Amino acid sequence: MRSIRIGSGAGYSGDRIEPAVELAEKGGIDYLVFECLGERTVALAQQARMKNPDSGYDPLLEERMRAVLAICASKGIKIVTNMGAANPHAAARKTAEIAKSLGLSLKIAAVIGDDVLDACKDGDLPIMEFDGTIKQFGNRLLSANAYLGAEPMAEALNAGADIVITGRASDPALFLAPMIHAFGWAMDDWNLLGQGTVAGHLLECAGQITGGYFADPGYKDIPDLARLGFPIGEVGEDGSLVITKVVGSGGAVTARTCKEQLLYEVHDPTKYLQPDVVADFSKVRVEEIAPDRVRISGGRGTKRPDTLKISVGYVDSFIGEGQISYAGPGALARGRLALEIVRERLKLIGIQSSELRFDLIGVDSLHGKEVSAHANEPYEVRVRVAGRTESLREAVRIGNEVETLYTNGPAAGGGVTKSARDVVAVASVLLPRDLARPSVRFVEA
Repeated sequence: MRSIRIGSGAGYSGDRIEPAVELAEKGGIDYLVFECLGERTVALAQQARMKNPDSGYDPLLEERMRAVLAICASKGIKIVTNMGAANPHAAARKTAEIAKSLGLSLKIAAVIGDDVLDACKDGDLPIMEFDGTIKQFGNRLLSANAYLGAEPMAEALNAGADIVITGRASDPALFLAPMIHAFGWAMDDWNLLGQGTVAGHLLECAGQITGGYFADPGYKDIPDLARLGFPIGEVGEDGSLVITKVVGSGGAVTARTCKEQLLYEVHDPTKYLQPDVVADFSKVRVEEIAPDRVRISGGRGTKRPDTLKISVGYVDSFIGEGQISYAGPGALARGRLALEIVRERLKLIGIQSSELRFDLIGVDSLHGKEVSAHANEPYEVRVRVAGRTESLREAVRIGNEVETLYTNGPAAGGGVTKSARDVVAVASVLLPRDLARPSVRFVEA
């Protein structure tokens, strides 16, 4: 039976680069997938593209590609990634430029069509997370990107692409596309697509499944986390799957790490809604067959939804923040006094805010005063005041009031920081799938 080996080279935008190089060099892989696009990331990328039409792709694209392109080209490893973010075509052009600088001749595909902002502006689509419709965002709407499926990425691979760069797509679809390409799976073979989605979901977060997010000292110990190896999926044409990693790399692949990842970000295991299939995880079996080798079976699927999930980015509000530290005898009392001073000052100057927080970091900022009340007196504390406002000007004033504690008391405050920024939030809507029209553009290197 034919099989392929897919390596997961990244689980988020800022992930480590060395494990991907290790996969390319030592993993015996056929495909290297970089999953780098979070829910807010594409909205932030759209903001960057507004300022510069040649930007809007992942900031680490160049560094990752320079690290792995030559190795992958020499070994015939194909790359699939969503590092295109808000501008897949520009990312493909940049990758072609990098390849040429390395003396490589590669066929690079950009999958476009996930940007459905215009289609969403024309509708009055209900928001999934809270009451209201997309129209309520008005001119604060930044982006609307559809979670595309595996089909256009598989199409690019079928056409000979060495590298496929997409924008917003379903995370498991990045891994499902190589399976569809390699094995010729039909786009209505729901059980195969369901099992492939299980594989993609297990691989999508990279080091989480090899013990990174799993680790908890003394309870769930994982070896050599500083050299954590990223996972490999050995996938058969019948959808069979073994999760493993590079021999000698750090971390561990066990039944427990796989089970935790299987349930990660899953609302209903019987109906894991994807653009390609509705996957059913409820009958999945997990079996350790050797050290760092876990067999996964039993994934199923049913017909794909008629709609696509759309990730909508918008400017929600502004956040102003200020921090200052106190140390030495009486530090806690001075920190509490500082908070009371700023609390009163914000009332006196009439700050317009919808939410305010007054925290002592390291004392009560995580679990509140009730839980933290019995802690011993700390030698040092850091005051933090943060507020949500409707304007940047009001946000700036919050940090300014913390800064004035330098000379206006209490004594011996230091290390002030302050900031003000807009808050880019995301919401979800559903769009008829025929309103998203993905296509493939090729760039030769």
